[in-house]
Amino acid sequence: MTLRFEQTGERTFRIVDDIEHAQYEVSTSDSTSIREASKDRFLFPVDGAVSVEATTMNFPTLPVVVVRGPDGRSIAQSSNREDLSLPHGQYDIEVLITPMKLYLAVDAPITISYSSLEAHLSFGSATDVSVGVRSFHEQPAGTVTTTPDVETMMQAVGMLGSSLQASSCERSFPTLRGHPPLIELGEEFSVPAGIDRPETGLTLVLPREHRSVFAAAPLAFYLGANVVPGREARLDGDGWSHSLTAAADVDIETGLARTLRQVFFFDCVTRTEGYYPVDLHERRTVESTLDVDIDFATLYDQPLAEQVRTYLDVPFDDLSSLLPQWTLTTDIDPTPTNVEMLPFVANDLAVVRCSTQSPSETVLSEQDAVTDFFRKTPTSAADAVRGDTATDTISQIARGTESAAAIVEPEPVESIEHAWVGDGYPLGASKETPLVYRRRLDHEAVERTSIDITVVCNDEAMREEDVVADLYGFRDHLQFDIDVHYDLTRDQLARVLRSPTNFLHYIGHVDEQGLQCADGFLDVTALDNDVAVESFLLNACSSYEQGEALIDRGSYGGVVTLTDVGNRTATEFGRTLARLLNRGFTLRSSLSIAQHHLVVGYRYIAMGDGGMSLCQAESGAPTLIELESAPTDGQLSVTVQYFTAPHYGVGSMFIPYAIGNERYQLVTSKRTIRDVSVSALEEFFSLEVVPVRFDGDLYWSDTLSVDQLTDR
Repeated sequence: MTLRFEQTGERTFRIVDDIEHAQYEVSTSDSTSIREASKDRFLFPVDGAVSVEATTMNFPTLPVVVVRGPDGRSIAQSSNREDLSLPHGQYDIEVLITPMKLYLAVDAPITISYSSLEAHLSFGSATDVSVGVRSFHEQPAGTVTTTPDVETMMQAVGMLGSSLQASSCERSFPTLRGHPPLIELGEEFSVPAGIDRPETGLTLVLPREHRSVFAAAPLAFYLGANVVPGREARLDGDGWSHSLTAAADVDIETGLARTLRQVFFFDCVTRTEGYYPVDLHERRTVESTLDVDIDFATLYDQPLAEQVRTYLDVPFDDLSSLLPQWTLTTDIDPTPTNVEMLPFVANDLAVVRCSTQSPSETVLSEQDAVTDFFRKTPTSAADAVRGDTATDTISQIARGTESAAAIVEPEPVESIEHAWVGDGYPLGASKETPLVYRRRLDHEAVERTSIDITVVCNDEAMREEDVVADLYGFRDHLQFDIDVHYDLTRDQLARVLRSPTNFLHYIGHVDEQGLQCADGFLDVTALDNDVAVESFLLNACSSYEQGEALIDRGSYGGVVTLTDVGNRTATEFGRTLARLLNRGFTLRSSLSIAQHHLVVGYRYIAMGDGGMSLCQAESGAPTLIELESAPTDGQLSVTVQYFTAPHYGVGSMFIPYAIGNERYQLVTSKRTIRDVSVSALEEFFSLEVVPVRFDGDLYWSDTLSVDQLTDR
């Protein structure tokens, strides 16, 4: 079982998910001990359960608490941090914004109250409380085999929706979608027993071309739609049809992306009439801004196909300005061998573009000219000091060296993150492969009491960056084990790469011979397939080949450079990435934020599974705050944006309590809250350390003072 319970003190116990590197500690008012309990006590499925005797239970991170009766309907919820009391009854309690699905089952009166840093559930007297948890880790039900024939691939893509655990609008919650079945190439089409496409009454009609089928995978999955060939690209329901290319300037890929975003958004709004009747910012925006008359209460009870028809009756251009920024765009080469990537692209609900671009000569402008040395092996002491190899490096790429031939420059995207599936190393995007995603699915739980970080500094002149070790691990309720190594030999570094660790932060030189060590170079391509480093940052010049070798030999994901990077700017990047990863951001989202603020960031890319994270954010989802201006009359405008994470995917929702707000918002949406007092912002910053954009720069909430805001 991936989940386990640990007694950590006389009044505390911890829930640990070893696969997701997630931990959550609960305390009680009384001395207690955890005991195994039945999983059948809960309304929703759980992976494990214990019982404790407690008068009061305390939960960190100010979670939202939803109370349901025996029929599963919501009775009450603590959405505004006000005390809530209910009489004696049989209750199923869901504790939201935790790193795993957490449920309590009690037969008692309950009172929910909040302090500055915790939520408290009291039962009046010592009560037996069942605690059930379910991991966010998911496994596909099986593998669908397809031939390279385009119509057979349509059949395979049409099976992706078999994993949907709901055909209602609640499937917009990531935990109710399930992981789509895998797809592999074979000599004939076959589907394992137990994998059945749901009858949703929806059919995607597409031209007989691979690029259309690839681009349709996320929408087919989310709608549980059948996929069939036809001349006009459209979505058909019972008695209605929606063209995917009705506008002259809209191609099939764009039409599919717009349909996915529109249907998904309206599902998130409509579901507020169901099990989670919350005050959602996006619903208020629709009702106050959009000139349409939609009865969401009536719509909630309609069949899926009728809901979709109502959604698509709204012109996309009328809605587009209200849609949250989409999380991910994936460029994928629509060759038959890449069909194996489609279940993972669909699971991410990515917007798919089918690129036919080949690796070619790309000129990198010298935007980040520096006067310090570069993290390549210096040919002389003078080179190391002058750093005048910068121009030579860019010129070599422009002339078409082997490195240049491997670099591609995808078209810009409007989404937060950008991924690339195909040959070459993409500028501004992460390079992803199905190998790593399959490896993640097969990941076996390893019992650890801490998150392991390994920092290697193999150059005396780069010691300034090794302070990143101090940036990892300053987290409440999480344990970190940080090892720092200096000037390792080849054998010593090889042993480090073969030793299990969650993250390797390498600081040093890399060239065509490999990673520089005290006695020469270690070429990762010469190692056997026994790399135990799960994720990494190779903060050195042109480290992408060594990073890809780590991926090929066992790692899940990492960040590498495409060309030379100056020592000073690389140090700044390394520190920024370390802090973002320590706050729960994924490799891709960390890179996206770093690229926004550091010119050198465009020289870095993520590889492997860019959606993996080092640990969970304290508040549930990684948070970025943007301050629009200095305080006016003691008030500020604060923009809050939540980012997706492995256990908080597209469709999750959150509420920024401490800044005078009582309304939920969807993950990835940017919401500006006006007239926030400085004291309220300070309280918010005291709850969790988060990155803050202010006046064009990136700060951290634990170092940004009111005086700085006022002086700008």
